[in-house]
Amino acid sequence: QAQLEESGGGSVQAGGSLRLSCAASHNYHHMGWFRQAPGMEREAVAAVYRGANYTYYDYSVRGRFTISQDNTRNTVYLQMNSLKPEDTAMYYCASSSKAALWYLQSEYNYWGQGTQVTVSS
Repeated sequence: QAQLEESGGGSVQAGGSLRLSCAASHNYHHMGWFRQAPGMEREAVAAVYRGANYTYYDYSVRGRFTISQDNTRNTVYLQMNSLKPEDTAMYYCASSSKAALWYLQSEYNYWGQGTQVTVSS
């Protein structure tokens, strides 16, 4: 059974940093990070494509978040800097086995359990 294990969430003050990790038990074509705030729909945050190492970001996090991968460990990271209260959400990583647009949630095969990020003002 393919699995994704997230870690690294927590509580920080505005302006602080956190790094999320997602370890995959399987190979993937691309990996994405998504988030869902209370009462809101889940939204795409960032993604990285394994082969070419292309990265994509939602405009709300561009310049503050950095997604990276360690192929030897099958692990993807999301470095989050200059955090804002509006970044507060449950963060999920997900993997896709085929080429697809990075923000399409329906194209992801496996999802992690989520890790909570809380940013206080």
